[in-house]
Amino acid sequence: MSSINKILIANRGEIALRVLRACKELGIQTVAVYSTADKDLKHVRLADEAVCIGPHPSLNSYLNIPAIISAAEVTHADAIHPGYGFLSENADFAEQVEESGFIFIGPKAENIRIMGNKVAAIEAMQNSGVPCVPGSNGALGDDEKNNIKLAKSIGFPIIIKASGGGGGRGMRVVGSEKDLINAIEITKTEALSFFGNDEVYLEKFLTTPRHVEIQVLADQHGNAIHLGERDCSMQRRHQKVVEEAPAPGISAELRNKIGRICAKACKQINYCGAGTFEFLFENGEFYFIEMNTRIQVEHTITEMITGVDIVQEQILIAGGDPLSYKQKDIQIHGHAIECRINAEDPYNFMPSPGKITQYHAAGGPGVRVDSHIYNGYTVPSYYDSLVGKLITFADSRSKAIIKMQNALNEMVIDGIKTNIPLQRVIMKDATYKKGEVNIHYLEKMLGENNS
Repeated sequence: MSSINKILIANRGEIALRVLRACKELGIQTVAVYSTADKDLKHVRLADEAVCIGPHPSLNSYLNIPAIISAAEVTHADAIHPGYGFLSENADFAEQVEESGFIFIGPKAENIRIMGNKVAAIEAMQNSGVPCVPGSNGALGDDEKNNIKLAKSIGFPIIIKASGGGGGRGMRVVGSEKDLINAIEITKTEALSFFGNDEVYLEKFLTTPRHVEIQVLADQHGNAIHLGERDCSMQRRHQKVVEEAPAPGISAELRNKIGRICAKACKQINYCGAGTFEFLFENGEFYFIEMNTRIQVEHTITEMITGVDIVQEQILIAGGDPLSYKQKDIQIHGHAIECRINAEDPYNFMPSPGKITQYHAAGGPGVRVDSHIYNGYTVPSYYDSLVGKLITFADSRSKAIIKMQNALNEMVIDGIKTNIPLQRVIMKDATYKKGEVNIHYLEKMLGENNS
């Protein structure tokens, strides 16, 4: 059992409920923090204690570091779990949590800081032997001639990325030399506006890659393992829509090869906790793009195929325990698919907040629903539109797809619009069923331009 007795959950929605359930199974007391808009969230009702930390704007509540640390102090919490989003990859927050005498359930601030800067992350991965996309190998300077020379040596098309970027922002694809300098300036301006840092770099733009990521766990005792891979290629505007594990067409040999490289990299950078190495995968080759230093939305499908409770492992690791598993203990069984259920119009993707008048969760063998919603719950307009995750598991990919089709048909969320109709279309799509999609496929399917 964990040496941690009480955890403050510094998040909201389905991930806060997921963390709360993990805590309860470990016999750990919980503290929920919430904004004034979230007083009726399910995890707030179920937590041992709950503290309002401010009004609905995230800046005044879920991003309010002093308020969160004060809540931990008054409730005598031992540790803080950041979930995903909000402050989960904020190195200053992790640092302040530790300096205030609490355990941060995640990696050290130093690791978060390095991985939060894409240029520093790529350099760290190259030094650790992780394969990276051909690129500028550092931030671009102001020498236009040198930047053109760099782009030519990489080969067009290239993609300009903000060093501090994320969430699909701070990226621009350039197809020819004549557009390069102007595109760099626009991306730098956007980067400064979005991330407070105008540093950008270049990478080769792969034309038909898949998005494949490796889940890792590492403890404070120098142990690190991988839990296989996930395919997250079905995405729109760099936002994932459907994820699955294992990735179609990845052999056990290739999985173990790249997984071992990632686990070794964790040891070399002294990483501790759960993390995800994200890659572009094209023509049988992996190319590192970034590392997420937190729990992922799609951790669920890895749990289904490995039997590992990743959130509980996060907590145990943070409490100083060694990993519960060795690499030889990790076996991949069956296939899992996750559909993100968003409160949005399935055709124009506009958010659809409002009161849920009827809710019926899908069920049956091999069906998992991670969601905080219930009959009568009002989805606020202030936060991310994710209202749940529908996961199916079967002994083969084709059976998992059929199970997902049935689960999507069974699930009812009335009173608001959701993207369930889009998910039904995806599950029936012939190319998806064959496992032949890439990161651009969904936008082409929807008739949208890549952006």
